Amino acid sequence: MLGILLGSIAILLLLATLIARIHLHWWWIRSFEFPRLQIAFLALITWLLAVIFVEPGPWLWVALLASGITVLFQVYYILPWTPLWPVQVKAAESNDSDKTITLLIANVLTPNRQAQALIDMIKQHQPDIVLTLESDQWWQDQLDPALAEQWPHSVKIPLDNLYGMHLYSHLELSSTSVEWLIQDDIPSIHTRVRLANGDSIRFYALHPRPPAPSESEKSLWRDAELLLVGKKIHEDPQATLVAGDLNDVAWSRTTRLFCRVGGMLDPRRGRGLFSTFHAKYPVLRWPLDHIFVTEHFTLVGMQRLNYFGSDHFPILATFCYRPSRQDEHETPEADAEERSEASETIQEGKTETQET
Repeated sequence: MLGILLGSIAILLLLATLIARIHLHWWWIRSFEFPRLQIAFLALITWLLAVIFVEPGPWLWVALLASGITVLFQVYYILPWTPLWPVQVKAAESNDSDKTITLLIANVLTPNRQAQALIDMIKQHQPDIVLTLESDQWWQDQLDPALAEQWPHSVKIPLDNLYGMHLYSHLELSSTSVEWLIQDDIPSIHTRVRLANGDSIRFYALHPRPPAPSESEKSLWRDAELLLVGKKIHEDPQATLVAGDLNDVAWSRTTRLFCRVGGMLDPRRGRGLFSTFHAKYPVLRWPLDHIFVTEHFTLVGMQRLNYFGSDHFPILATFCYRPSRQDEHETPEADAEERSEASETIQEGKTETQET
């Protein structure tokens, strides 16, 4: 009986693993890309239980084979985001403050009222840029008086639809615009940031809609927004940072395609998951909040910050602008087929209307 149970569980876990490889945008398919670590853990436990408790026979081999394949598949995707893998963004050799930029990214959770805890974190870590997601007018009213003096340059989009966005900067901003790239209720911030040494870099802040039954029946519009930004970066290559709650995991097909299309590097690779969501449920946690950089940057440091009442943890990262070291990076690059796929997804996202 135990053999049948474990064999059935192993088959279900393998099916979940294979479904994630289907190239369709439906939310229930894309959702299987998120819990790769959890699926791998369950498959490993299934394999161990089968070895210890199941007598030799057909169901033992079903449990061992299906769970073993699942573990191998999932580890293949997860391993690059562990310290066992080479880092993708090289470590900074020196912390030259005139060439560094520190970002603090926080999805605040609109109904969360623990603003002071976030403000205290900001003042403790003194980032150059603070980006909040899901921030509405209430959050703006809390953040403005607390941050206005030290972070006087700002972009404010207070919305009550869970897609409000606020950017506060100690560094000077220029050529700033608010864009509605794919959907007319999902904003993004596009700006240039002047570093202390006078160099200017490009910055994108994003928060696309997630594929979920209460939000969007497809990942199409999220995917299109990410790939559109990646395409913009490719067409106008320069030092660029992309940050935000991307509602996608680092190892997903879309995020990896975005990195290849835009030539973007992930500072998590070779360092760790830095999982930011869900803050209240450790068992259901994965990396949703991201900072991607072009090859012009090295990493000074990166950390996940403390809980402040949101369902996301904040993420803090410091980068050094070192274009002289860009040749040290192995920058991902999309082939012709992938660029065509990205263009088709962007066009489809612009023309297909989301069901309400």
